[in-house]
Amino acid sequence: MFLGEHSLRLDDKGRLVLPAKYREELAGGLVITKSRERCLYVFPQPYFLELAQKLQTAAGRTGGHRGRMFFSSASEDTPDKQGRVTVPQSLREYAGLARDCTVVGNNDRLEIWDSPTWEAYLAEQENTFSEAAEEVLPGVL
Repeated sequence: MFLGEHSLRLDDKGRLVLPAKYREELAGGLVITKSRERCLYVFPQPYFLELAQKLQTAAGRTGGHRGRMFFSSASEDTPDKQGRVTVPQSLREYAGLARDCTVVGNNDRLEIWDSPTWEAYLAEQENTFSEAAEEVLPGVL
């Protein structure tokens, strides 16, 4: 499970050092791809393969354009000994990643955000979250 918020920096080669607490889980490989929110998703490779199978099954009902964007932008990588992964230029451009990044744990995935974009998102969403009348998960939270 991926949790928390981590402030990180891209180096001059477009590499990002993964948070130490996630390196073991991602050591076997990962997939970075676009999200619909202008951030990047990072999945452990085995989970991405499971997700791909589920999306393939659902493609007949939901259409292929979302899957096409999701898969065509995906990039596989394996962290090096220092826990670094390379974020391809096209994905950095899509997410507006310059130097300062925020890596957010979101249960089954990590998300990589441009730090100012993440701060703006939080400012917009935190009031909505705290003012919501309904439970996050009805009957649970």
